[in-house]
Amino acid sequence: MIERRMADLGAIQRKLARRLRFMEVCGTHTMSAFRSGLRALLPPEVELLSGPGCPVCVTDDDYVDAAIALAQQPGVRVATFGDMLRVPGREGSLEQARAAGADVRVVYSPLDALEDAQRAPSRRVVFLGVGFETTAPAVAWTLRAAEEDGVANYSVLCAHKTMPRAMSALLAGGETRIDGFLCPGHVTAVIGAAAYDGIVRQHGIPCVVAGFEAADMAEGLEMLARQILEGRAEVEIQYRRAVERTPNARATAILAEVFEECDAVWRGLGVIPGSGLRPRARFAAHDAARVFPDLPRPTPRAPTGCRCGDILRGVMTPPECPLFGGRCTPERPVGACMVSSEGACAAWHRYAPPPCRRTP
Repeated sequence: MIERRMADLGAIQRKLARRLRFMEVCGTHTMSAFRSGLRALLPPEVELLSGPGCPVCVTDDDYVDAAIALAQQPGVRVATFGDMLRVPGREGSLEQARAAGADVRVVYSPLDALEDAQRAPSRRVVFLGVGFETTAPAVAWTLRAAEEDGVANYSVLCAHKTMPRAMSALLAGGETRIDGFLCPGHVTAVIGAAAYDGIVRQHGIPCVVAGFEAADMAEGLEMLARQILEGRAEVEIQYRRAVERTPNARATAILAEVFEECDAVWRGLGVIPGSGLRPRARFAAHDAARVFPDLPRPTPRAPTGCRCGDILRGVMTPPECPLFGGRCTPERPVGACMVSSEGACAAWHRYAPPPCRRTP
């Protein structure tokens, strides 16, 4: 099945007589394309780029610095998913802060952090709210529960981001030619496929929402190519077993109740208006940015040479970064894209052929 899809994709590309460049904007797609061997099966003139689909990777240094500063406050515990532990800020990481005595705990859900706060009311527990529309509803639920139950010592340092405006910002930037988007299945199960209609109308770029198996992604890429061949630009759903055009009503309702849109800083993309989520005024007592307004931050440092921003925009692939596989490895990451299990650099380092790696 996959081989036939790839053959059809190659046949369409040859009819078009030009190179096709598609971008996936989901970290799970990034890893699946490598792990399954799908990348190795792509026709030579079809390129699959990794975009800003890893939430940890697009989280900027200021947020990491704020999280570290919080963890160093007396009586404060920072609760986080494990991927955030090793993301470098300007002067270290949460993992290094924990080794130096800061109170940092890895949790598996925001509910773990809320329950921790309930068990220890004398300690302030701050959950790091990093993620896209997929994880934001669960965080919203804990904020509402904390407000309703009077859990005054629980708050969230919110860095939630929404995907469609980042996709538009990539296209508006014009640095990279993108012929179509392979849209994220998990995110779209929450926001609905119609969320990408504006991208199609404004930029004339086809979008296909795909699942995460190799067969799903192969079909999604063929669907994108076929749209181009037929002169169409539409939002299509390959992942029909999980995604509809309309949003998930319950998930989007709690998002609207708890959060409001705000401008957000994306690593590599800068400030994208309206692409972030922050707690509404009703939940100010549980918004760590309001509870701790004057955290000390390190001064800016000289650039490390990390090219994560360019990789997240699709301007370059990980092996083109001068640090990749040498100074920057999963064991000694310099950039966030090498830290996260969904990062493009981590995927390339783990699965790509050895010649793309460098000697430290």
